[in-house]
Amino acid sequence: MSKKFIYKYLNQEELKSISAKIGEIEKTTSGELVIILKEKRGWFEKTKSVSTLAEKEFVSAKIGKTKGATGILIFIIFNAKGFCILGDKKINEKIDQSIWDDIANTIGNSFKQEQYYLGIINGVEQAGKILSTHFPIQPGDVNELSNEVIIK
Repeated sequence: MSKKFIYKYLNQEELKSISAKIGEIEKTTSGELVIILKEKRGWFEKTKSVSTLAEKEFVSAKIGKTKGATGILIFIIFNAKGFCILGDKKINEKIDQSIWDDIANTIGNSFKQEQYYLGIINGVEQAGKILSTHFPIQPGDVNELSNEVIIK
């Protein structure tokens, strides 16, 4: 499947800006933030919910393998207008799912106005504030997962 679909929603500079924002946030937290963008469900995924697909991506991106169990996934399927934000074990112990749902709603409201970059960057910033507050940077912390936006 071609990844060129992304340019209907975000340009190269915006993708770089999102990755840079993730890097900036991760300097203030021991958490790891991953963004996966997908155009549409695959043939065998048509009956699966966005949250089920997000759970699959969470595992395949190894977000659940971070040292402190402090990874977060922001998963977006553009054609389905679907969003899901998943936190790892330690995050879920401190942060209620309703917080992630609020961030997903923020992203969704921007997407309704076709402001894709704004929606994603706001979602990343909100998630970053939560991570920085509850999971501040620790001495010797290393970046365990890439900050690049993953396009599927």
